[in-house]
Amino acid sequence: MKKYKAIFLDWDDTIGDFGRSAKCALTTMFEIHQLYQYTDYDTFVRHYSEHNTLLWEQYGRDEVTKDLLKIDRFLYPLMHACGLEENSETRVLARRMCEDFLRMTNHFFSIIPDADKMVKTLASWYPLTIVSNGFVESQYLKFRKSGLEPYFTHVVLSEEVGAQKPNPRIYEEALRINGITADEALMIGDSYTSDVEGARAAGIDQMWFRRSDEPLTEGQTATYIVNSYRQITDILAGGAWVA
Repeated sequence: MKKYKAIFLDWDDTIGDFGRSAKCALTTMFEIHQLYQYTDYDTFVRHYSEHNTLLWEQYGRDEVTKDLLKIDRFLYPLMHACGLEENSETRVLARRMCEDFLRMTNHFFSIIPDADKMVKTLASWYPLTIVSNGFVESQYLKFRKSGLEPYFTHVVLSEEVGAQKPNPRIYEEALRINGITADEALMIGDSYTSDVEGARAAGIDQMWFRRSDEPLTEGQTATYIVNSYRQITDILAGGAWVA
C-alpha cells in the first residue's frame, strides 16, 4: 500500500452521525411547530431533504450563501409540502425552524458507533486533519462533544477557508497547513461529490466510506472503496484497532 504522510477526514456522516441527529431534530420540530395540521411527516421530510441536498450542492459551487441555505431549506417545504404562502409570517417560521434545527442537531449529536476507535487507531499512525463543509458554530461544538478533538492535528472548515468541498482550494489549504504535497495525503469521506471528486480534483487519493448497499453508479470510482471502519484500519494501519 502507498505510504501517506497525513490523513484528511470528513466529519458529518463519516465520524459524526449527522443523519441520526437531523432525523431526531426534524421529528421534534414537526411536532413542536404542529406541522401535522398541514401535511404528514414523510411528505414534509421528502421536500426538505430533496431541496436541502440541492442547496448544499449549490453552496459547494458558491452559487448560494450560507444564510440563504439555512432559511430556504425550511421555507421550501413550508410552501411546497405544507401549502403555506411565501410571506413575512412564513419566513419568520422558517427562520425559527432554522434556529431550532441547529440547536437540536447539536443536542442530539452522537458519533457513529466505532468511529472513535477508527480515529484513535489512525491517530497513532498519521497526523489527522478534519476537512468539513459544516458551519463553524456547529462543528467546533460537535468536535468538543465527541471527545475526539485531541486526536486531530488540524481542522479545516469551508467557512474559514472561503471555499466548500468539492472546490480544490479547501484541500489545498489542508495540504498547506500539513506541509505536504497532494500525493502524500489521503481523503476519507462519505460523499462521492464532496470527498471523492473534490479530493481527486486536488490530486489527492480518496477513500470512499460508502455506507450504502445500493449498486455503484456507472463511472463511480475511488482509490479505495470501503464500508466499515475495520476496513479503513486494515488498509491504513495494518489491521490495528484501538479497543
